[in-house]
Amino acid sequence: MNTRFSDLANHSRIWIFPSSRKFYDNEVPQIKEELEAFLTVWTELDCGYDLQYNRFIIIGADTGEENLTLKNHDDLTLFIQKLEAKYQVTLLDRINVCYKQGNFVQYKELIDFKRMLKTGAVSKKTIVFDNMITEKQYLECDWEIPIAESWLNRFLK
Repeated sequence: MNTRFSDLANHSRIWIFPSSRKFYDNEVPQIKEELEAFLTVWTELDCGYDLQYNRFIIIGADTGEENLTLKNHDDLTLFIQKLEAKYQVTLLDRINVCYKQGNFVQYKELIDFKRMLKTGAVSKKTIVFDNMITEKQYLECDWEIPIAESWLNRFLK
């Protein structure tokens, strides 16, 4: 059941799909329509989406005491794969790094980001996105964090 993302409970399960590029302004309305149509039929649970920075698709489901079925997970993966193909982006690779550079969000493959750390192109204070968080309540305080507080800190000198 599709609901507004902001109305989902804080304990709701979330999935963050970082795009390998920013979605173009003319793509955003269509992506939103596709997300709404998918979520309307995806599950009986309250679910919603958020599109952040025109780059991150965040889908949430208020699982409460119920779990999503294997079919729900498969359907979500297939839907995201269709978006990847249609918009020619990568959405399912959450190991690559998204980080802030001024007001912009950049996307780099991990190997390239490690080189940037070594050359000083980014610092331990650079804000990165932890796309592995799984509950809505952590979006506000644990999603955008300095490298030093992230799993990437192991690559700091």
